[in-house]
Amino acid sequence: MSQAIKEKTYSESEVKERLARDLPHWALEGGWIRRTYKTASWKGTLMVINTVGHLAEAAWHHPDLTASYAWVEVRLQTHTAKGITDKDFELAKKIEEVVLWRPGKEGGALEGTPEGDQRFAYVKYGA
Repeated sequence: MSQAIKEKTYSESEVKERLARDLPHWALEGGWIRRTYKTASWKGTLMVINTVGHLAEAAWHHPDLTASYAWVEVRLQTHTAKGITDKDFELAKKIEEVVLWRPGKEGGALEGTPEGDQRFAYVKYGA
């Protein structure tokens, strides 16, 4: 039978420093790290929610989500540790990478969604 390992929680200043360095669009607020993704429509909102859901389930670390027509807020905190741990930073980084992935900007065979054509817009990348 395995014993629970105490996870290191980070101080407010450590969290803010790490966010500024690694996740500049995320903020510490109310004991959670948070990020709001702006979307182009309800379709984009659902795509972001499903993406975050898949990553969270695969990682076995589940954020709180709040959504509306054109945005999704993701909040992370390690409940068992009662604070922000490496789990939160790692999942936030993976969410950021996948939700904002733009294959057309990387070169290669995948061109990504057409820019400038609102019929295909779903995530507002600069927001």
